[in-house]
Amino acid sequence: MIPAGPFIFDEFFASGKEESISPFLTPDSRRWGKNLPLKTALFSAFLLFLAFATSFFLPPVSHLFLLFVYFFSGTPALLGSIEDIKNLEINIDVLMTLAALLSVIIGSGMEGALLLVLFELSAAMENMVSDKTKGTLLSLNRLSPRFACVVSSDGTVYDKAVKEIPVGAHLLIKAGEIVPLDGTVIEGSSFVNLFHLTGESHPVSKKKGDEIAAGARNLDGTLTIAVTRTSGDSTLTRIIQLITQAQEAKPELQRFLDRFGKWYAMTIIGLFLVFAITIPLVFPMPYFGKEGGIYRALAFLIAASPCALIIATPTAYLSAISCCARKGILLKGGIILDALAGCKRIAFDKTGTLTTGKLACVSIETISIASPICSEDEALAIAYGLERNAVHPIADAIVAFAKEKRIKAKELIDFKAVSGYGLEGKVSLYSKTSSASIGHAEFIGQKIPDSLKNKWESLQTTMQREGHMSTLLLIEETLFLFHFTDTVRPESVAIIERLKKDVHLKPMMLTGDHADIANAVAQTVGIEEVYANLRPEDKLAKVTELSQKEGLIMVGDGINDAPALARSTVGISMGKIGSATAIDASDIVFLNDDLSLLDWLVRKSRQTLTIVKQNITLALCVIVFATTPALLGFIPLWLAVILHEGGTVIVGLNSLRLLKKK
Repeated sequence: MIPAGPFIFDEFFASGKEESISPFLTPDSRRWGKNLPLKTALFSAFLLFLAFATSFFLPPVSHLFLLFVYFFSGTPALLGSIEDIKNLEINIDVLMTLAALLSVIIGSGMEGALLLVLFELSAAMENMVSDKTKGTLLSLNRLSPRFACVVSSDGTVYDKAVKEIPVGAHLLIKAGEIVPLDGTVIEGSSFVNLFHLTGESHPVSKKKGDEIAAGARNLDGTLTIAVTRTSGDSTLTRIIQLITQAQEAKPELQRFLDRFGKWYAMTIIGLFLVFAITIPLVFPMPYFGKEGGIYRALAFLIAASPCALIIATPTAYLSAISCCARKGILLKGGIILDALAGCKRIAFDKTGTLTTGKLACVSIETISIASPICSEDEALAIAYGLERNAVHPIADAIVAFAKEKRIKAKELIDFKAVSGYGLEGKVSLYSKTSSASIGHAEFIGQKIPDSLKNKWESLQTTMQREGHMSTLLLIEETLFLFHFTDTVRPESVAIIERLKKDVHLKPMMLTGDHADIANAVAQTVGIEEVYANLRPEDKLAKVTELSQKEGLIMVGDGINDAPALARSTVGISMGKIGSATAIDASDIVFLNDDLSLLDWLVRKSRQTLTIVKQNITLALCVIVFATTPALLGFIPLWLAVILHEGGTVIVGLNSLRLLKKK
C-alpha cells in the first residue's frame, strides 16, 4: 500500500475523483473495484440462469437464487431510486425499479429479475462507453505530474508540488519523464514525444532556447527548463479544460432530450396506472396474472421507457469529441459538430494558414543612377550585418538567405535600431566608411539623396500597386530592394482539392494582404474566390454575410482573425502558431496545425449526425412498435424487457463506431 501522508490524503479527497482510483487502495482491491457494476451484473445474470434452470425441478432453490439476484441487482437500483424520489426527480431509473417491484407483486418475479439484470448490464455498458469516450481526458489527467524536480540557485535538487512552482523556476526533466509545466530549455538537448498534445507521434528535437509544452514526454536526454507558465495556465491544463468544456457543452437535440426525459417518464407512469386500471374494466380479463391488466400495462411501461433515446445523443457526441482529441483536434462542444456538418463554405486566412508565415528572401534588385557602390552579394553581407541584431521575420529571412549563399556578415560601426522603422549603421567599403540603412519605405524615404528622388517616386508607385513584400537597403546613393515571399504550406494544394471534391465545400480566401499577393497564393493552392485588402471590420462583415447565407467555416490564426472566427458558423484556429486571442475566439483548435485533417473532420461531423439519427430512429422504433403490441398481449413481459434493454445496448455500441480514427 502507498504511504498516505496528510498532504496526499487531503489532495486526493479534495479532487473529487472516484474511490476506485484512490492511491490508498491495494493493487488487489483496485482490480476488484474496476468495472464493478459490470461484474455484479454478470454475476447476477449467472444467478438468474441458475434460478431459471432450477425452477423446473427445485422451486425452493430457484426462489433462493432469485432472492440473491434481487439483492445484488435490485438493492443499488432501489437505493438510487429512493434518492431520486427524495430530490423529486422521476427518471428512467425510477421507472425500471418500479417495474421490477410490480413484477414481483403480480407473480412475475423471473421477469422482474431479468429486467433488473439487463438494466444493470446496459447501465454498466453505458458507463464503459462513457469512460471510453472520455479516455483522452483521463489519459491527460494521468499524464499531468503532481510533483516536479526543482533546481535551486545553489544547484540543490528537490521535489515540489507543481501547483506551487512559480514562473522562472528551473526544473530538471530526466529521460522518460513528463514535462510538468510549460518552459524554455536552458540546458541539455533531447527528443520529446508530443503525441498526447498534438496527436503527432514523431519525436521532436528540443535544445537550448526551444520552448517545450507541459505534457511532452522526454525520450532520451536530460533537460533543464525555465518555467514560463504556472500550472493553471499551462498548455496541458488548457487542453484538459477545453476537452471538459466540450464534453459538457450539449447540442440542442441533447438538451431537448434531457428536458423531455423527465416529463416523458412521469407521463409513462401515469399511462401505466390508467391502463392497469381501465383495461380489465373494458375487456373481460383479471387484474393479476400473466393475462391480467397489470401485466400488460407493465409490459407497456417497460417497452415505452426511453433509455435508448436518452443515451442516443450523448454517447455519439462524446465518442466523436474523444476521437478528434486523439487526432490533436479540440472541439468546444458537441454542438460544433452539428454546425460543422451544415456548412457549405470554408474561408481561409492567408498568412500562417495556407502559408507557413515564414518569409523567404528570393531576390535583390539594385537601383542607382551611376555605378552601384557595391555588388548585390556585398549588399547582402551589409544587410546581414544589420539584421542579425534584430528579431523580425524579415531579419530572419535575410540572415537565412545570406547563410544559404555562404556570405559572411559585414562588421558595423555605430549601429542603431530605430524601433518600428528600421536599422542603421556605418560600414567600411573600399577603405571608405559609408552609411547604411535598412527598413520600411517611410524610414528609407527620409534618407533618399536628391539623385534618386525621381526613381524613388516611381519605385513607391510600383510597390504600392503590386503590393509585394519587400524591404529597402540604402548605402550612400545606391538603393537595394530585397524581395520576399511567404512560403505556401506543402499540404495546402492537396487540402483544397480534397475539400472541393471529397466533402463538397466551396473554398475561399479572406485576407488583409494586397490583391496581387493573395491571388498568387490562391492560384497556387487552387482557390478561385479571393477577397483581399480586408481590414478586420471588412473581414468580419464578409464572414457575417456568408455565415447567415450558407454556413461558413473560418480558418485563421492571428489576433486580427479573432472577430471573424467568433462570428463564423464554425471558427478553426491553429494551436501552435495561432494567437491566444484567436484560440479563445474559435470553436475548434488544431493543436499541431495539421490542416490536412480538415476534410477528415468534416466527414466525422457528418458521420456523427448520421449515427445520432440512426440511434434516435432505433430508439423510437422500439418504443413505437413494442408498446401497442405489449398492451394487446402480443409481447410478453420478458420480451418487452429484452427489446428495451437490447435497444439501449445497440445504441451504445453504434455510438462507439465514432471512436474509429478513419
